[in-house]
Amino acid sequence: MVGFKATDIPPTATVKFLGAGTAACIADLITFPLDTAKVRLQIQGESQGPVRATAGAQYRGVLGTILTMVRTEGPRSLYNGLVAGLQRQMSFASVRIGLYDSVKQFYTKGSERTSPNVARNAIVNCAELVTYDLIKDALLKANLMTDDLPCHFTSAFGAGFCTTVIASPVDVVKTRYMNSALGQYSSAGHCALTMLQKEGPRAFYKGFMPSFLRLGSWNVVMFVTYEQLKRALMAACTSREAPF
Repeated sequence: MVGFKATDIPPTATVKFLGAGTAACIADLITFPLDTAKVRLQIQGESQGPVRATAGAQYRGVLGTILTMVRTEGPRSLYNGLVAGLQRQMSFASVRIGLYDSVKQFYTKGSERTSPNVARNAIVNCAELVTYDLIKDALLKANLMTDDLPCHFTSAFGAGFCTTVIASPVDVVKTRYMNSALGQYSSAGHCALTMLQKEGPRAFYKGFMPSFLRLGSWNVVMFVTYEQLKRALMAACTSREAPF
C-alpha cells in the first residue's frame, strides 16, 4: 500500500474537519498562480474593468499569462489575494469537504441505492466532491485499484476534469460580471446573453485549460493530502489510546 495505511476505525468528524481544511490550504498554496492566470484569461477582451492587463498586455495561454504577469507586475502578482483564499479554505473547505462523508452517511443509511440522487447532487451542488466519491467507489468496486494513493490521485484528477466542464460557463460569467464596469451589465444573465451574442458559445469556456489545470491539480493535491492526513491523524489517535 502506498502512503499511510487505512485504519479499522473510521475517522471522526473532527479529524475530517481539520484534515480537509489543512489539505485545502496546501492545495491553494500550490495552485494559486493557475487561478490567477485563469481569471486574467477569462476577462481578457472586456472593454473596461478593474483587472485590466497592464500596459495593454495580451495574454496567450497559461504559461504565457504567468510569464507576462511576472515580467510586468512581478512574481508576487501571482499570489494576489492568497491570504483571503486561505481564510476561505479553512472556514469553507473544512465544512464542505470534511463533513461530506458524515452527511452522506446520515442520509443514505439503510439504503444501497442512492446513486441517482448522488449524481443529481453532483451536477447541481457539489460536482467536485461527489464526482471524486463516485469515481473512487467505481474503481474500488470493480477491483481496478485499492484504496491507496494511486486510486486517490486518479479519482481526484477525474473529479477535476468533470468539475471544470460543469463549472466553467458559470465561472466565466461570474468573473466577467464581477470585473465589469459599473452599468455594463444589468445582471449576470444579461452578461451571459451578451457574451453569447457577441462572442459565441466558446466564450463560456475561455480559460478552460488553466481552469482545468487549476482544478485538476487542486483536486489531486487536496484529496491526496486529505486522505493521508485522515489516516495519519487516526493512526496517531489509535496509537495514543492503545494500552502499553
